[in-house]
Amino acid sequence: MCGIVGYIGNKNTQSVLVEGLKKLEYRGYDSAGIAVFTNKGLEVVKAQGRIVNLEAKLENNSLVGTVGIGHTRWATHGKPSDVNSHPHTDMSGKFSVVHNGIIENYLDLKDELILQGYSFTSETDTETLAHLIAREYDGDIVKAVQRAITHIRGAFALAVLTEYEPDKIVAVRQASPLIIGVGEGENFIGSDIPAILQYTRNVYILNDGEMAVLTQDSVELMTIEGEFISREMILVDWDIATAEKDGFEHFMLKEIYEQPKAYRDTMRGRIDAKGENVIFPELKLTREQILNIRNIQIVACGTAYHAGLVGRNVIEQLVRIPVETDVASEYRYRSPIVTPETLVIVVS
Repeated sequence: MCGIVGYIGNKNTQSVLVEGLKKLEYRGYDSAGIAVFTNKGLEVVKAQGRIVNLEAKLENNSLVGTVGIGHTRWATHGKPSDVNSHPHTDMSGKFSVVHNGIIENYLDLKDELILQGYSFTSETDTETLAHLIAREYDGDIVKAVQRAITHIRGAFALAVLTEYEPDKIVAVRQASPLIIGVGEGENFIGSDIPAILQYTRNVYILNDGEMAVLTQDSVELMTIEGEFISREMILVDWDIATAEKDGFEHFMLKEIYEQPKAYRDTMRGRIDAKGENVIFPELKLTREQILNIRNIQIVACGTAYHAGLVGRNVIEQLVRIPVETDVASEYRYRSPIVTPETLVIVVS
C-alpha cells in the first residue's frame, strides 16, 4: 500500500504535493518523493524515510512549478532507499510515474526491456512502467499510457507526467484506489479523499479500468480503451477526520475491515499466474538450499509474533519441518541453535 498525489493548477505545486503526502503517510513510511515540471524541465526529489526527510531535501532544492506528482512508499519490490523511492523516470528523464500496487509480471517485462536496450537503476516493479510508457510514446501521452498498460498484469493506480506535454497529468486505476479532485482552475489526484480535501470537496471516484486526463481547466474521464465517460461529481460533506476513517466509527474497525485487501495486496505478485509457484526473486535461494532446510525459526514482536505463531502451525502442517517462534527482544539472549540448515524468518 502506497499513497499518490497529483496537482495541476496555479498554486505552488511543491507545497500542495507535500501536504497531500502528509495526509497519506499512513499508507507508506519507507520513502517519499515528488516530480515537478519546472523551468529546467522535469525535476525529481525523493528521500528514504519519513516525509520530513523529503522536506529537508527540498529546503536546499525547492521545485518551483504548477504541475507535479508525488508518492509515499510502502516497499514491496526493492528495499527502502533513495533509489527505489518514487517517482520513477525513464532513461531520458522525460517521463515520470508514481504507482500504488503491484505489477505481477514486471520481471518478464524487465527482461524484455533490457533486451531492447533499456537500463534500470532501481529494484522496483514500477520502473518498468516508466520505460514502457517512454517506449510507447509517439507524441500523445494518453495513447502511450493506454498502450503501455496493455502489457502489464496486476493492481495499479498510476499518475504519469511527461516533459513533452506538461499541461496534463494522466491517471489510471485498476484494483487500487484513486480519486480525482476538481477545483477552480486547478485539479488534483489522490489515493484517498483526505489528500485533497483542504483544497476541494468536488471529487470523481475512478472505478477499475478507468482513467482520467487532467489539465488546469478540465478533467476528462474515460475507460482504459479510450471510451469517454460522463459521471456526476460527488460533493464530500465530511470533515477531514471522518474522511480519514472512510466512514468507519474508528480507525481500528477500519483496519479490521481492510485485512482481506491487505492480505491480497501482500500476496499479489508473489504467486505465479497458475497458482503453482511462490515468487521471491530477492531471496536468491537455490532449490538445493531450500531442500536442505531442516528447521525454521520465526522471530518477531507484538502482533507480528502472533502472526508467527499462526505461520508456525501452517508451515509444520504443510511441509513437516520443525518451527520455533521467538519474541525478537529475547531471541539473542537465549543463544539459539542456528546451523547452515536453519531458515530464520524475521517478521516486521
